[in-house]
Amino acid sequence: VQLQASGGGLAQAGGSLRLSCAASESIFSINGMGWYRQGPGKQRELVAVITSGGRTDYADSVKGRFSISKDNAKNTVYLQMNSLKPEDTAVYYCNAYRIVLGNVMNIWGQGTLVTVSS
Repeated sequence: VQLQASGGGLAQAGGSLRLSCAASESIFSINGMGWYRQGPGKQRELVAVITSGGRTDYADSVKGRFSISKDNAKNTVYLQMNSLKPEDTAVYYCNAYRIVLGNVMNIWGQGTLVTVSS
């Protein structure tokens, strides 16, 4: 599976952006997909994840502002980001994972830069 992320850009604080992550094949066989981000001088962190069953989970810092969803027919996962803050500035990476014989296999897309100005 290859992942293609898009939708990053520049937004003002309080604004919105939507990221998309398109998979090169059906995501039915994927246990979950999500978004990570890495801000300047920071470690990569989980932002949001959605499982094959549709369960979602979010980092505390984005709860109530970000929403992850997926469209199985389009093999695409979305991250709707509202009420953006300057601290949301980061490179956002799309991730997919499969659990094979108890081991997690991660697949990464290229990053897309999100810049939030104050």
